Amino acid sequence: MNPPGKKFISLFLIFSLMMLSVNLHAKERRGAKLIITRTDGQLIEGELITVKPKSLLLLDAEGKDVSINIEDIEVIRIVKKSKFLLGVGSGAVAGLIIGSVSYKEPRVALIDYGPLFALIGVALGGLIGLVIGAAVGTDKTIQIEGMTDSEIQEALKKLRKKARIRDYK
Repeated sequence: MNPPGKKFISLFLIFSLMMLSVNLHAKERRGAKLIITRTDGQLIEGELITVKPKSLLLLDAEGKDVSINIEDIEVIRIVKKSKFLLGVGSGAVAGLIIGSVSYKEPRVALIDYGPLFALIGVALGGLIGLVIGAAVGTDKTIQIEGMTDSEIQEALKKLRKKARIRDYK
């Protein structure tokens, strides 16, 4: 392997270690951020603390607990963190590495396309990462109004996995 290839692999490994170690520090488990539209049109925003049999318990922005009956809910929107920058960065680094590794010495010494391959790799990798990051970070909407009781229980079961306290009895 040529020295520039080793340099790119070592940079990739350093970048990977730094990006993957971000979530390793210990912290308290957080619930999903929800935006709930009630049947009367009122919007309630907060962190999901727990899912009770007939209601949801949220922690609003002011630090107050808010309990909302399931019958009063029209729509629940689960707000996800954007993965846009992570996708673009990861894709660009992967594209840079693939573009650099695919480099070959020119047979005729007129033009060296090595930097061009690396730039094309960065652009394509960044574009693919942008699309994947945007798709992963889209919010999820649950339309409660009009659901049957069994469908509501199934939706609550999925929501329970995103709560700060999962096993509330």
